Amino acid sequence: MNKGYEVAVFHGDGIGPEIMAPTLEILRSLSERNAGYSLTFTDAPAGAAHYAATGDSFPTTSLDIARGADAILLSAMGLPDVRYPDGTEISPQIDLRKRLGLFAGVRPVKVSPGQATPLALPDKREIDFVLIRESTEGLFYSQGTGEVCENEARETLLITRDVSEKLFRFAFQLAQSRKASGRGPGRVTCVDKANVFRAFAFFRSIFDAEAAHHPHLTADHSYVDATALWMVQKPWEFDVLVTENMFGDILSDLGAGLMGGLGLAPSADIGLDHAVFQPCHGSAPDIAGQGTANPFAMILSAAMMLEWLGMTHDNPALSSDGERLREAVETVTADGHNLTRDLGGTAGTQEAAKAVMDTLST
Repeated sequence: MNKGYEVAVFHGDGIGPEIMAPTLEILRSLSERNAGYSLTFTDAPAGAAHYAATGDSFPTTSLDIARGADAILLSAMGLPDVRYPDGTEISPQIDLRKRLGLFAGVRPVKVSPGQATPLALPDKREIDFVLIRESTEGLFYSQGTGEVCENEARETLLITRDVSEKLFRFAFQLAQSRKASGRGPGRVTCVDKANVFRAFAFFRSIFDAEAAHHPHLTADHSYVDATALWMVQKPWEFDVLVTENMFGDILSDLGAGLMGGLGLAPSADIGLDHAVFQPCHGSAPDIAGQGTANPFAMILSAAMMLEWLGMTHDNPALSSDGERLREAVETVTADGHNLTRDLGGTAGTQEAAKAVMDTLST
């Protein structure tokens, strides 16, 4: 029986709508050709442009749409010139993480054979690891509520046992899944700064307690500064990395750099009941409307959405199409003939997306 799934769509700001449009076209095409599932899409207005027009950055109706959906697809959000009165940017994506309990920020880093990378990889070396960033607390906990006076400012870092236990359980489950599929050795690395901060020593102790439940997997630790070094020197040795919110925010951009830029960096924020899928890059208002934006990270995020829906709903048709879509983008980027300007090519948004669509059809 054809199972239907509802997807909440946040079109975003700047280039957001431009990269969302071809992504939805690809998803509709996949859905129409596959008898194993169907997708319907419901728009959820939010973001900086919506705030500028209405004074409301995240309407309650949009949150309700997100809560009721099977998955949430979100494009680039925010505009640097549109801010709240306190000077902070409009970030509905962060609001979603907190309100829906999306504790696991999943940032895959993959460099396939033939794909350009700033690194000179040794022969027969590939990069294929996943960074998991806790997405609801850490140093982001006091967002918008930090204390500021004339001579000092304070923000609060929060790490809780409840969220950390769920985060580490997710990380070990992902490592097990990657090992079963042949994509990783079954290794989870806790990235922290436990040598300096008691909060991170607490974080590490919870990790170690969860690791004891997975003796068939390898668990180890790495300080965040050393991890940044090793992500450049020997990134092929990583499998699953798990870390605090701010550390993950920084390291995920380094991971994107290994792949050639944020234009190839998808992401997911996953909780127990909901998940959001979005590109890691910003809204790039300086090129909005020019038709030159890179759609690959948005399309790869949609592929992650299909794979997650397939896994959580035990629907192989969704999982298969998610894998096919990811591999289609990898084929296009490795081929090099339809790369956008940020990747050294000349293709426009529609041309790059069409190359993915054509690859799926072959």
